[in-house]
Amino acid sequence: MSSILFKNITIHYKKEGSGKTNVVLLHGFLEGLDIWKDYSKELSKSYTVISIDLLGHGKSQSLAYVHTLEEMAEAVNEVLKALDLRKAIFVGHSLGGYVALAFAELYIHKVKGLCLFNSSASADSEQKKKDRLRAIEVVKQNHELFIKMAIPNLFSAPEGNKKAIEKTLKIALKTPKQGIIAAINGMMQRPNREIIIKFSQYPVFFVIGKNDAVVPFEVAIQQCELAKEHSYYLSEKGSHMCFFEDEEALVRLKEFIQNV
Repeated sequence: MSSILFKNITIHYKKEGSGKTNVVLLHGFLEGLDIWKDYSKELSKSYTVISIDLLGHGKSQSLAYVHTLEEMAEAVNEVLKALDLRKAIFVGHSLGGYVALAFAELYIHKVKGLCLFNSSASADSEQKKKDRLRAIEVVKQNHELFIKMAIPNLFSAPEGNKKAIEKTLKIALKTPKQGIIAAINGMMQRPNREIIIKFSQYPVFFVIGKNDAVVPFEVAIQQCELAKEHSYYLSEKGSHMCFFEDEEALVRLKEFIQNV
């Protein structure tokens, strides 16, 4: 684990491998870079892999009670600058996908390829914003209870994914109350970024869960097809946590990276 200073706070990251192609892994909401452990171990055999704890997650500190996606992208950019990495393929799970899209808008010349992993370029609907406001109130009262309620619901078959749920909970419970609230506020404020996909000058790949209750698979497929150079993997058994639920997702991601 290494770290940099960003706006007077610490951002933690991990660099593995030494391949010519750089791959940046961005975790989802209530996660941390450890969520990518199996993926980074496999990908680092061929590539230079950078996993980053986003603002207010893992061992990275919080700036405020609102972390915009643009601020998160700026922090990611500072990590790349510290490592002197000029271009990379970005893989973002859920919130990490939102950050990757914000990064692509701010630093288009640094994006070699983009994978939205159980993620979307859409903005929150009005109903979703209301749901997030209610979630913030629950977090304020008992953020550990919020985490314990939220994580199992990300899996389509909780009984069959007990180990994965336990692992995710262990990581999620390290997320402080401020980091949770700041991320929810940031997601609630994010704009629609379908235009980033539509005018992308790099390959775009989606990993989609057929049973994803957060990102409906029909929406994800339509967004993917906006890109000039696009592809996707639709996991028939996956929901919002495809990297745990479907081993084929890693196989398809490796193929995408190899072909970029």
